[in-house]
Amino acid sequence: MKSVELPPTYLSYNKYFKSFVERGLLDAHAALYKKGVIREINADYLYWDKVKYKVPVEFKHQLTPVDLWSVVKEDRLHDRRYLEIAGEGFYVTSTDSLQQYFHEFDLHLGGSLGNTNSLSDADKHRYLIGSIMEESIASSQIEGAVTSRVVAKDMLRKNRPPRNSSERMIVNNYVTIQHIIKIKDEPLTLDALLSIHRLMTDETLNKPDDAGQFRKHDDIHVIDIVNGEIIHTPPSFTVLPSFADDLCQFFNDKAPDFFLHPVVKASIIHFLIGYFHPFTDGNGRTARALFYWYLLRKGYWLTEYLSISRVIKESRTQYYRAFQYTEVDENDLTYFVLYQVKTLSKAYDELKKYIERKNLEKRQLFALQRDEGLSPRQAQIVEWLQRDPDTGLSAKEIQVRLGVSNQTARFDIQALLEAGYLVELAINRKERSYIRGPRFDKQA
Repeated sequence: MKSVELPPTYLSYNKYFKSFVERGLLDAHAALYKKGVIREINADYLYWDKVKYKVPVEFKHQLTPVDLWSVVKEDRLHDRRYLEIAGEGFYVTSTDSLQQYFHEFDLHLGGSLGNTNSLSDADKHRYLIGSIMEESIASSQIEGAVTSRVVAKDMLRKNRPPRNSSERMIVNNYVTIQHIIKIKDEPLTLDALLSIHRLMTDETLNKPDDAGQFRKHDDIHVIDIVNGEIIHTPPSFTVLPSFADDLCQFFNDKAPDFFLHPVVKASIIHFLIGYFHPFTDGNGRTARALFYWYLLRKGYWLTEYLSISRVIKESRTQYYRAFQYTEVDENDLTYFVLYQVKTLSKAYDELKKYIERKNLEKRQLFALQRDEGLSPRQAQIVEWLQRDPDTGLSAKEIQVRLGVSNQTARFDIQALLEAGYLVELAINRKERSYIRGPRFDKQA
């Protein structure tokens, strides 16, 4: 990933306006607004590396890119809010595009999908377990876990112990998110922050004692894994106690003294962990966990069902760019906030598609129940084997995926064995796997 081009020194309003007057460019200045150039740039909150190419063709010989950048920066100042964390100043700007996203989130993420009668409690449980798995896997893969999604989901479903550090990262993530859902209404404290990190990094750090502990040195940099270039050096470890205090105040809504939309605050919390880098490792996973926690705490419970890290994993370059743009452009958090908002929106769209797909599967399950005389749970097990003919299911996996007791899972297995839908295979003296039985051949 190439280094970010540093923005030029822009002219303040008084200076650039005086320059425009002296050069006879007041009509050009007005045209930037009338033609929607400034509105378009700030809708996507473009950084200097793109703004410099946005000078309208008709003004190419009159306006310089720095002229345009100065007007853009002045426009952003109008709705800018300032906050201070551990002695460092940060800004965030409200834009029309952000307000539109927030309106959509307020309509939907508070639970419109969850409040509908079309989702049973069993459906919700399955969707929740699936989304937590997806989030745990993707968040760990962003940080270097090399286990495939298929292997990871199989491990989580069967409750198999992790075999290596990558699998341990995924299990830790899975456990941590479940923990956050349980404590979502509690305030953030220093102990809670350290506990989240400890859960996330258990048995995955080079120095195990670093789990749940702030770093005690400044020998730490964020490195571009492609070319080895340093892309961020966090503030000194000496500010971390102050940072923790300010972060908790911010998370618990005791600061700042003005309103910020919850999605903005959650995004800023995410950024601050990455920026201050309080831990030797595991900062990214911890940051994304706190992002979830804050949104859940503010009532956006549908966030439980979103896999945000999966979207981030697919747009990692933009993710890191958003961090860099913020840092090099006066700590303007709007770049990162807008990236997070777009990510959240895409994750919500994916959830809608997922539920549509699951509703189609549900109709197919009803047909199995009607035509084959199966219970809803038994029909679900048969549907899994129809969809993946080569798979083998354990009693533990069925228990976890259906959200039932082990006794109930074994009752359904026995019923399907007797009906010919399952065949039992001995893995060892204790373990059994269940595969497609002869009844499937009769259906074909």
